[in-house]
Amino acid sequence: MAVALAPLSSFRLVVGGATRQQSVYNGLRAIREAGGAQYVLVHDAARPFVSHQVIDRLRNRLKTESAAIPVLASVDTMVRLKGGQLECAVDRNSLWRVQTPQAFDFSKLIAAHDSFSTDHDASDDAQIFKSAGHAVSIVEGDEALKKYTLPADFGEEGIQQMRQIRTGMGYDVHRLASDEDLWLGGVKIDHDMGLSGHSDADVLLHALTDALLGTIAAGDIGDHFPPTDPQWRGAASARFVEYAASLIAEKGGTIHNVDMTIICEAPKIKPHREIIRRNIAEILSIGMDQVSIKATTTEGLGFTGRREGIAAQAIATISLEKNL
Repeated sequence: MAVALAPLSSFRLVVGGATRQQSVYNGLRAIREAGGAQYVLVHDAARPFVSHQVIDRLRNRLKTESAAIPVLASVDTMVRLKGGQLECAVDRNSLWRVQTPQAFDFSKLIAAHDSFSTDHDASDDAQIFKSAGHAVSIVEGDEALKKYTLPADFGEEGIQQMRQIRTGMGYDVHRLASDEDLWLGGVKIDHDMGLSGHSDADVLLHALTDALLGTIAAGDIGDHFPPTDPQWRGAASARFVEYAASLIAEKGGTIHNVDMTIICEAPKIKPHREIIRRNIAEILSIGMDQVSIKATTTEGLGFTGRREGIAAQAIATISLEKNL
């Protein structure tokens, strides 16, 4: 179920209060003054990674109930402490972890806030809703809705949890020809044959470009640099890699490593491997320890074994901020 958000120009900033309850109440009153609403979702900014699935479950439940909250089961042993010491175990089957967003019938929620005593605060709106005599339904929550609260949550481990790891794969083949230059990884290699193609036919960089594009589901090299376009005739393939890397950067992504395999009988890749690694590291602005180049033959089998062409495989790993 797709959810369309209003344009930014339609949002209104509402100043919060001294407590959580007062802040929510200020927002609800602003909605009422603007004409009200049928339903409202109240969410904590400390839980930044709310998914469409959770929102859909809440909205679907509001079709039959006046309130719904996401919960998760307590899987750890639960205990009660007294004076800093263990007093007793608590039945975890009756304990559930409550999350946000929480969904409500708007008119009932604001009426509950209208009558709520300001002598004390409530840690969530479900308590306020229930104190007004209304039932609160539950839906399945999401572990990704972790609440970022403690200093440790914002350490390296916490930051990594805010990012998702993406992997892309690339594969390319080019035919060998006697009247062409041989470019591999942006390095010109002396050889009696070269690779034939619309650009410089750098099979390794073409595979790498596809791997990078794959990490962000941005199609393949042919979508961005079609061989029918004359402007790419003879073009240096480093431009393609730089372009794919720029798309990743625009999305806030970080390239962690690339791993490539060249498949050919000749030339021998080992004498050129380090300069190719260094060149690709410079193109991507990453360290050489993040670039792996390997080479193999097919033991005389297939088109590479017959020295008719060269193939290359590439894998790229990046991280992206999770899609909120």
